[in-house]
Amino acid sequence: IRTVQTIVFVCFQSLMVAKAKEELDQEVLDKEEEKQRYLMEKVPPLQTQGMSFAELQELCQELHAKIDVVDEERYDIEAKVLLNKREVKDLNIKVLDLRGKFKRPTLRRVRVSADAILRSLLGSKHKVSMDLRANLKSVKKEDTEKKRPVEDSDWRKNVEAMSGMEGRKKMFDAAKGPTQ
Repeated sequence: IRTVQTIVFVCFQSLMVAKAKEELDQEVLDKEEEKQRYLMEKVPPLQTQGMSFAELQELCQELHAKIDVVDEERYDIEAKVLLNKREVKDLNIKVLDLRGKFKRPTLRRVRVSADAILRSLLGSKHKVSMDLRANLKSVKKEDTEKKRPVEDSDWRKNVEAMSGMEGRKKMFDAAKGPTQ
């Protein structure tokens, strides 16, 4: 029963997609026809045959005047669109501020050396090499292990010795260092 249902569902989906495609194609054709009709109304074909030179010049001046008017309208409309886009952007920022949540972009870890960062910031002015690892002091492990004495004493004795005021006084005196 389920296989029959899935087959019917797939057939129904394919019919819906085909119908949507037909409607989309019809919509494109309707828009093209509307555009042609509008252009025929607004811009009738020019009849330049049999016109004198003066009449042709007058016709060109009229066309230039119409072009200037249309260009001014286009400029005004573009300015309004830009203003509206800015308002929408500002309102979106205000909405995000009111919500208190910001979409944070996912950051990818990039390994860049200090030289590359300085080169990108300073450009050709960057002359100093920043090899940070070369400037580090080398520490021998053996020296650090020798300085620290290892005590194998019982830790309970140390805790009992440091408990109470006497232990705190010993710790205070040890931190002060030899003053005598």
